[in-house]
Amino acid sequence: MKVLGIVASPKGAQSQTLRLMKAVLAGAEKEGAEIGLIDVCALKIKYCTACGVCYAKGQCPIRDDFQAVLTRILASDGLVLGSPNYFRSVTAQMKTLIDRMADAIHCQLLTGKYGCAVATAGGPNHKEVTDYIAGLFMGFGANAVGAVGAAASVPGALAAAEQEAVILGQTLARAIATDRVYPEQASIHSEMRERFRKLVLMNKDIWDHEYEHWQKMGWL
Repeated sequence: MKVLGIVASPKGAQSQTLRLMKAVLAGAEKEGAEIGLIDVCALKIKYCTACGVCYAKGQCPIRDDFQAVLTRILASDGLVLGSPNYFRSVTAQMKTLIDRMADAIHCQLLTGKYGCAVATAGGPNHKEVTDYIAGLFMGFGANAVGAVGAAASVPGALAAAEQEAVILGQTLARAIATDRVYPEQASIHSEMRERFRKLVLMNKDIWDHEYEHWQKMGWL
């Protein structure tokens, strides 16, 4: 059972988001998970150019650190995405990574995986980010297990959230171990699957890779 944390705070070792991320991973490790951590801000990941090559060939033509991150994502059973709230969304570094995963969402490559979200904010708005990340997980086909966040300006909030984060990590690992089903997310998964099925069929003559993937999965 592998759980991978991906944090995108420019503050590095001083990041409060990283502090919560480590607590989640510690909780998962307590339940027997093999954990890993990626600091997106320490990598070189360029912007998506919407060239469409990944749709046709399954590989991004841009040479940078993205492919190595994607390989680790796909090898994981559980994911933890963490970001501070920057103007009501994730940081630019996290968004850049997400935008490069266009083929992954078209092919629903996170189907069967589990994920949870971590966020911090100066005020009480960390939920804007955790809700966004939860939506991402479901959009990619994964199960959204839960979230933890903290308002950095509130005394004691981070310490309390850190305790919740350990529990969240344990919950994530247990969901993976038991193949937990979330019936309330089924309609979202079905909607996304149907949306991309139609899109891939419409472009089957030019998106060779994605059409072959959908055929292989038996989803057409």
